[in-house]
Amino acid sequence: MIKSLSFILLITLFTSSCTLLSVKKHKDITYLSKDFSDSLPEKKLNVFASKKASGDDKVLIFIHGGSWNSGNKDLYGFLGRRMALKGIVTVIINYPLSPEYKIDDMATAAAKSVQWVKENISEYGGNPDKIFISGHSAGGHIAALITLKEEYITNLGMKNPLIGAILIDAAGLDMYSYLRMKRYAPGTSYLKAFTNDSVKWKESSPIYFIDTNDPPLLIMMGGKTLPGIISTTEDFLTEYENYVPEPNFHLQKHKRHIPMILQFFNTRNRAYDWILDFMEDSNTKKSK
Repeated sequence: MIKSLSFILLITLFTSSCTLLSVKKHKDITYLSKDFSDSLPEKKLNVFASKKASGDDKVLIFIHGGSWNSGNKDLYGFLGRRMALKGIVTVIINYPLSPEYKIDDMATAAAKSVQWVKENISEYGGNPDKIFISGHSAGGHIAALITLKEEYITNLGMKNPLIGAILIDAAGLDMYSYLRMKRYAPGTSYLKAFTNDSVKWKESSPIYFIDTNDPPLLIMMGGKTLPGIISTTEDFLTEYENYVPEPNFHLQKHKRHIPMILQFFNTRNRAYDWILDFMEDSNTKKSK
């Protein structure tokens, strides 16, 4: 599945219209250096900003999917460029992947990207007080995890600056229940990322960290997505409704998992409106 996504994205990589020339791309910026930790590798990010970015533009950090073991930031330039055209400075990151690295490493790296954005995004036209995070599939899981389990960010010596999170067909929102149900043999694919320890599964499941102090969430799910995503998202929403009775949730009834991210090739896709409205509303509420 992930290989087919990569193929489709590569085939369409150069289909951008001439209007995208008004966007400037800053490529391969190191946000996680080898000096930070002996156990984590150097990781880089790309920044996309309109040439008209004023310094007050909202900022979106995007984390790619890939079953926690594959994917690359460079496949998602289409999203970065289109968001930049809509006035959003967009940061797309790479992060450590399994089997060499575990979920905790991935979340730590994502938190470091938030710190980098907070400290540096003004140089690219973004406002460090208007930071949002997003991700598709496994990336949606990581985005949710560091948004709701704030210790990944606060352990870096900073207050969580995230205003909101946008989850696009997120996987693993309740990985604890999912892995208990599946009973995978030790060392199989997901367990290479989540380990064989069920305590770690729970510690890595965003559903167990929802509370009243969380930034707002925008949640999108495909009606024909993977069964595991449907079940864990439904469970997550049930728990979330205890804190937010009317979640900002959009069910795209006819979409499968990969089309949930491919839809962003279409600049006029309604999902962009949902995201922009969510970002504007969240920023307005924070400012009051």
